[in-house]
Formats: sequence, structure tokens, C-alpha cells
Amino acid sequence: MKAFVVERYGKDGLRAADVPEPEVGDGDVLVKVSAASINPLDTMVRNGEFKRLLKYRTPFVLGHDVAGVVTRVGSAVRGLQVGDEVFARPRDLRIGTFAEYIAIDHDDVAPKPASLTLHEAAAVPLVSLAAWQALVDRAHVRPGQKVLVHAGSGGLGSTVIQLAKHLGATVATTARGGNAELVRSLGADVVVDYTKEDFAEVLSGYDVVLDSRGGENLERSLAVLKPGGQAIGVTGPPDPGFAKQLGAPRFMGVVMGLLSRKVRKQARKLGVSYSFLFMQANGGQLRELASLYDAGHLRPLIDKTFPFDQTLDALAYVEQGRGNGKVVITFD
Repeated sequence: MKAFVVERYGKDGLRAADVPEPEVGDGDVLVKVSAASINPLDTMVRNGEFKRLLKYRTPFVLGHDVAGVVTRVGSAVRGLQVGDEVFARPRDLRIGTFAEYIAIDHDDVAPKPASLTLHEAAAVPLVSLAAWQALVDRAHVRPGQKVLVHAGSGGLGSTVIQLAKHLGATVATTARGGNAELVRSLGADVVVDYTKEDFAEVLSGYDVVLDSRGGENLERSLAVLKPGGQAIGVTGPPDPGFAKQLGAPRFMGVVMGLLSRKVRKQARKLGVSYSFLFMQANGGQLRELASLYDAGHLRPLIDKTFPFDQTLDALAYVEQGRGNGKVVITFD
């Protein structure tokens, strides 16, 4: 089958290739891919940023989001059958959605939202799971709280705005002035044009900040939190909890602690907290999220679609960082 594989780590390490169709285990479903979408995580994995923690063996197929049709089910699978339209974010070390077929653990798969096409559903899994795990599982956002999400017109930011609004929060976001109307249509109550204003000077008293920028942007985000507030970073720096999540050796937890020591120390001084979120595959949560899409509480934001043979062009487009929403690769 045709696929895009990481032959070696680095920007030029991804190439088109013919690879064997994946084997299907007892607990797996084989999915014929209708569409996949691109996430910043794809470029990070391609570049080897997690190679000490996620032990992929090159060459491996890239891709973390998928929607498609089940063509085979393992003997231990219940509740899914051939012909079902599904969507998923396959678990780490079993990624590979930039391909004609992928075998996925059935626990990571859910029926696609009935209100979405397969191409739309491919834009959803990773960002919706990250939003859910940040706002619901970790921050426990409640009605009346205040949430700041950076880059509100991006794939993750646009989803976080909608979910936070559904949870009853007042939502602020940063965006270019030209995208203000877009993010307001998604539910943002406060929009800070980062080309003209400093969010750290105009915002205060927030319960949660979700940061996708890292560095100085993350450090300044701490100042907008109220005492006891939480800053959650999705691009780093990683913390000891990340190493524990991956089951890494204890010394890696020490390394992660050193990498995030500065920001965690700053957070403690301000009476707030910082944690790193690396979202996890979860088919059960995708089923809950599917109901939110079908009820109209969430909708995917898609910037552009590319045919499968232009996957490298699609990845380069995402790396420019100028799009609104997700970029989808289509197979049909």
C-alpha cells in the first residue's frame, strides 16, 4: 500500500513509499483511510523531538488523525463491524494514518459523528481529545470560570474555544485582528489582537490558560492567572508527569523536571501551577465528543484540503503556521 514514512529523523526525512498492509491483531480493526489530518505533532515526531521517549523504529508511517471505513475486525473486537465509518487518534507507537490502511486498537476507535463527513471527521480526533483532556480531565472547568486559549483560530485553539464555552466558561483568546470575527463566531468572549496588544497587560484573573506557544508566551501567561490558577502547555516544556505517563525510566522524570524547572518555579512564586499535556488516545472520550458534534456544540474548522499524493506539500503548508483550523489529506 502507499504511505508516507519517516525514513530518518529530520525535516527531509519523510518520503512516499510502498509498504506492506498492516497486520491485524485480535483486538484491532483495519481501517481503509478516507482522510487524515495534519497536526504540529506530526512535524515534531518527524523531526525526532520525542525520540528518547517514543521509541519509533524507522522507517515508520507518520500521521495521528484518521477517519475511514472498517474493512476487517479482530476476533476479540465487539461493538465494531466491517462497513462502520469511524474516526480515531491511534495510540502512540501505533500511529500511521498517512497511508491507505491502518490497524488500530479497537479501544482507540469510535463511530464518526453522524453529522460530519469522513473528511470533516478526520480533522477532529487529536484536537478534540486534547481539548477534553485539558479542560475536563485536568482543569475541571466549571461554569463561570475564565479560560484563556492562545491561537484561537488554529486547529486546537478553535476546538478549545468551543468546548470551554460549552462548559460554561468565559473565553478569551489571542488572534490576528483579521480573525477576530472568526473566533467570536466560535464562542470567544474576549479577543486580543496580538499584533497590537499584549495579552498579559489586558487580561487578568483567569482560572485556566491553555498555551500552544511555549517559551516567553507561556511565562507571560502565568501572570494572567488568579491565585490557584492552572497553566497547561501542549508544546512544552515537558514535566515529570510526562515521563511517568509514558512509563519512562525514573531518570527521564528528573530530566523532564529540569527542562520545566524555570516555568514551574515562576508559577509557584505567583501561586499558580504549570503542567504539560501530551494527549492520549481514548475511544470512549471520542464517543462523548461525537455527541457534542452531533448536538451542534462543536464544529470542525478546516482551512484547506490536499490530495494524498500532496502530503508533503500539506505538511509544509502547516509548518508555515498561517492557516485557520485544520489541514486535511483526502484519499477519495
